[in-house]
Amino acid sequence: MATPKKRKRRAKTKRMYFTQVHEDAIIEYNSITDFKRKTELYETLIHPALDEMVDKIVYTYKFTSLPNISELQQDCKVMLVTILHKYDPSKGSKAFSYFSVITKNWFIAQVKKNAKKNKREISLENYISAEKMNGTELYAEDPYHEAREREEFMSLLREEIDSWESATMRPNEKKVYEAIKTLMANADKLEIFNKKAIYLYLREITGLNTKQIVAQLSKMRTKYSDFKTRYENGD
Repeated sequence: MATPKKRKRRAKTKRMYFTQVHEDAIIEYNSITDFKRKTELYETLIHPALDEMVDKIVYTYKFTSLPNISELQQDCKVMLVTILHKYDPSKGSKAFSYFSVITKNWFIAQVKKNAKKNKREISLENYISAEKMNGTELYAEDPYHEAREREEFMSLLREEIDSWESATMRPNEKKVYEAIKTLMANADKLEIFNKKAIYLYLREITGLNTKQIVAQLSKMRTKYSDFKTRYENGD
C-alpha cells in the first residue's frame, strides 16, 4: 500500500502595507495642488500606510510601556502628516525608510522626555507626602464640574465666533473663518484635536498653506483673547 504523500504547507506571505504604490502616492501628493486628488490619495493610501507603520514600530520597539501610548500614537501620526511635504525622493531614500526613522526617533525622544518627567515626579511625590503630614493635602477637581464648565465655555465661544462674521472679510480670512466654524461645529467628532491637528484640518479645508493660515489666525487671536478675558472675569 502506497504511503500518502504529505502536503507541503504553503509559506505564509507577509502582507505588505507600505508598497511602491504608497511610495508613489506620497510623491504625487507632494507634487500636486488639486485638493480633491490630494484628499483621495491621503484617505485611501497614505493615511492607512502611515497609520499601520506607526503602530508596528510602537510594538516592535516596545514603546507600549510609555504612559498614554494611544494618545502618543495619534500625535505621532499627525506629526507625520505635517511633514509629508519634506520627503524628497531625489535624495535616494524610500518614503518608508524616511518616515520609519523619523517615527522611531520621535518615540525615542518621548522615552527620554518621560524619563526626565519621572525624575521630577519623585521629588514632587516627596513634597506631596510632606504636605499631607502638614494637613494641607492637595485635591483633584471634580470631573463633572470641569466637563460642565468646558461645555459652557465652548457654547459661549461658538456664539462669540459667530459674531465675528463681517462682509468686509478678505477671501483668505473668510476661508479660515468658515473653516474654524466647521471645526467648532464638529469638535466632538474629530479623533485628534490638538494644535498640530487643527493646522492640518485648516489646511485641508481651506486649501491654504500654513503661512497663510497663521496670518489670518493672528487677526482672530486678539478677539479670542478679549473674549477669554471677559469670560474669566464673568462679564
